[in-house]
Amino acid sequence: MLFSAILGALNGAVAKYLSQSMDPIEIVFYRNIIGVLIILYTFKKIKVSFDISKIHLLILRGIFGATAMVLFFYTIATIPLGEAVVLNRTSPFFVTILAYYLMKEHINLRTFFALIIGFIGVIFIMKPFGIDFSLEHVLGVLGGFFAAAAYATIKKIKDIYDARVIMLSFMSIGSLIPLILYLFTNLVTFKLHTEIFTWVLIVFMAIISTASQWFLTRAYSLSKASIIGVVSYANIPFSIGFGVMLGDMFPNFITFIGIFLIVLGGILVSKK
Repeated sequence: MLFSAILGALNGAVAKYLSQSMDPIEIVFYRNIIGVLIILYTFKKIKVSFDISKIHLLILRGIFGATAMVLFFYTIATIPLGEAVVLNRTSPFFVTILAYYLMKEHINLRTFFALIIGFIGVIFIMKPFGIDFSLEHVLGVLGGFFAAAAYATIKKIKDIYDARVIMLSFMSIGSLIPLILYLFTNLVTFKLHTEIFTWVLIVFMAIISTASQWFLTRAYSLSKASIIGVVSYANIPFSIGFGVMLGDMFPNFITFIGIFLIVLGGILVSKK
């Protein structure tokens, strides 16, 4: 999970840099289509069996994960990288809420207060009473919700499908969604890119994000969610650092309070 966090922060930094000259949804498309090719190549080297008994959950994981990625990449391009990452890290709170409503898991008093602490942190970061509040912040939190739904499905199918199969479902659907948006809406613009450096960055991003997803999937498959959830917050300081290097303003005191509350709430939720 630590490797995933570091590579994930670097992936976000590359995506933010590319968003200066590319549509964020276009970046999602190239990142995923190259990731699909990488995964298919690994199948050629190491065979894997496929079970159709839970294919509906596999497809749902792909839809949830791809939607979360589209929202995440959009917020990366429009708000500071550190804020985008922190808002995406609200996913543990949504996992707990989904577990309560869908799986009837009990929420004790400590977990309830942890949820309150975390969402107060979200309010601090979104600054609803200041000029920084925007739709992009709302979409960032929504991305955290879909990421939570994706993580929940991983726990359901981890013993049925190889980690690469789970990743392939996510990346395949993550390639289709931008393509559908491009073909049938005016929301996405695809351009012809001739700069070699741009393509080097796209391929590099695809490789490190694929590696990050593999580490993430394996982490949730092999260890307790409580441990994984805590370690995953390591990507926040890395993301803030990369964001400042790319020109983001250093987070102010109110934003840091929000970050602290979200991390604290997330750790308490993970330890429930």
